[in-house]
Amino acid sequence: MNRPDAPATAREKMLAGLPYNIMDPELIELRERARRAVYAYNRSEPMEADPPSEILKGLLGGFGAGAFVEAPFRCAYGVNTYLGEETFLNAGCVILDCARVEIGDKTLIGPAVQIYTAEHPLDPTARAAGTETARPVILGRNVWIGGGAILLPGVTLGENAVIGAGSVVTKDVPADCVAAGNPAKVIRQITEERS
Repeated sequence: MNRPDAPATAREKMLAGLPYNIMDPELIELRERARRAVYAYNRSEPMEADPPSEILKGLLGGFGAGAFVEAPFRCAYGVNTYLGEETFLNAGCVILDCARVEIGDKTLIGPAVQIYTAEHPLDPTARAAGTETARPVILGRNVWIGGGAILLPGVTLGENAVIGAGSVVTKDVPADCVAAGNPAKVIRQITEERS
C-alpha cells in the first residue's frame, strides 16, 4: 500500500533518489525543454551586455547574481541546477542534473568539467528497461574545480575545496582540502595565513 506522501510521479521519484523510468513523458518533456534552451544559449551572442542571458535564468532552478556560464554548456534538465552568486562555469561544462546540483557562491569550475547525478543499474535487464536513480551533488562556497574533472553522483565538496584537473571525484571532499587523482584523494589541507 502506498503512503499518501510517497513520491508518485517519475519526477518525484527521481528527486527522492528512488528508481524511476527515464522514458516518462514528463521527464522527456523537461529534457526537450532543456535541450532547446541550451541550444539557444550556446548560439546566443557571446558579447551580449547581460552575459547570463535570460535563457539560462529561465531554465535553471537558481541563477545567483553575477553568475556566468561560458558557452558551450550542457545540462539534462536545468531545473535541478542551482548556481550561487558569482559562480563561474568555463566552456564545455556538462551537468547531468537528474538530482539537485547546488553550486555555492564564488565557485569556479574549469573547462570540460562534468557533474553527474544519474546512476544506471548494474542489472542489464533493469538498465534496458530505462530504470535509473539519481543522487545530489553539492559544492560548497568558494570551491575550485580544475578542468576536465568529473564529479560522480552523491558527492559533496566542502567550502574552499580544490579539485585537481582531470580528477574523478567518487567520495566527499572536506572543506579546505585539495583532492586529486583517479579516484580523487585528499592530498593536502589548505592553510591560509591570517593577519
